[in-house]
Amino acid sequence: MALGDNTTSAERGVGARGRQPYLIQGDLNFATAASDKGTALAAADVIPGLTIPANTLILAAGFEVTTAHAGTSTNTDFDFGVTGGDVDNFVDGFDFDGASVGDYGFKAAQTPVVVGGTSDTIDLKITAMTGTTTGGVLRMFAVCMDIDDMGDMTAAEVARDQA
Repeated sequence: MALGDNTTSAERGVGARGRQPYLIQGDLNFATAASDKGTALAAADVIPGLTIPANTLILAAGFEVTTAHAGTSTNTDFDFGVTGGDVDNFVDGFDFDGASVGDYGFKAAQTPVVVGGTSDTIDLKITAMTGTTTGGVLRMFAVCMDIDDMGDMTAAEVARDQA
């Protein structure tokens, strides 16, 4: 008895009809961020994180430490949220220099955020830093849902669908 081809899968996430939540992720390397800035990172710096498409609901977001903090700072704290909105909605006061690989920055009382007609970013804001941060990597993530209009869902492709 043939069971069919189980190597194919249905489209999921952002493009699937009926839509499902999907994951966006990216790495934030602090050595690269400092190099891009051209000077040492400092308190109040805002580093763009994840780009979220227009018409998206951010259900939850956070980050994982994948490479430990490097540098002389003994007080490096972060917020993670939408600049111009709630900058600490997803993470509030994460102690990066005190964290270990595998630690997560995630706030239990997150409020879902709607990104409207244009894309936006979830940003990391350095809220405190003494000394310098010269390295370390965070894997940022966001669980999202496409809330754009799905269009007309009625069948209208062939004559049998017109009944």
